[in-house]
Amino acid sequence: MEPVYYKPVEIARELGISTSALRHYEAWGVVPLPERAANGYRLYTKTHAAYFRCLRALFAGFGTAVGCEVLRHIQAGEMDAAFWLLNREQANLQEDKTVADRTMELLRNPGLPVIPGKLPKNVMTIGEAAELTGVPASAIRHWEREGLLQPERDPDNGYRLFNTTHIRQILLIRTLRRTVYFLEKMKEIVKAVEQHSLEKARSVTAEALQSIHARNRRQYDGAHQLVELCRAVGLIKETAGGKPVEIE
Repeated sequence: MEPVYYKPVEIARELGISTSALRHYEAWGVVPLPERAANGYRLYTKTHAAYFRCLRALFAGFGTAVGCEVLRHIQAGEMDAAFWLLNREQANLQEDKTVADRTMELLRNPGLPVIPGKLPKNVMTIGEAAELTGVPASAIRHWEREGLLQPERDPDNGYRLFNTTHIRQILLIRTLRRTVYFLEKMKEIVKAVEQHSLEKARSVTAEALQSIHARNRRQYDGAHQLVELCRAVGLIKETAGGKPVEIE
């Protein structure tokens, strides 16, 4: 059977991108180089089309760096390594959702414990605040430099001192950071928490949760396209009974 070839413009049109983008992806080494026709034109196959579909879906759900790493694993025949990369990213997204859910609970019910099962002290050091929230102390210092946090200072030694309002702000900043909020907008929202004006903070946290839900759906689409790519390149084959079999 004669192989079926696709013109670059056909694949580009399907994915809503330019043909120059296809060439960039080739240059990045994340799709196999195509054969060339006598006139020098690229001869894309069904396998290339599957790579490009997968690439676009992975970029949307997991970001460019992860998407490229996954596809390099596939080219090397390392299917399990590719899927575990996606699993790691999905675990991170689950953690983001957990933090966002908790942030929303705290904004709706300020009297709740900041962290379930943990009783924060009235005043904490930066190390204690980092341990309580799961946010690195380096990130907390960075957010302070950006003007997002304004902890008190110990008059004797100058150490940062954090209270429960600061803890709520740290959790909120973490949620908003993951959903690409602009710095000045974040300052406004975090300040509202400090002033106990929580309606705006609740609104943007709800938006952040919707963004997390949308990313989750995109990630599943990326995982689906990765399965389809593995079938296209022969890493997964179907048996007569229709069940997938991994190729050793």
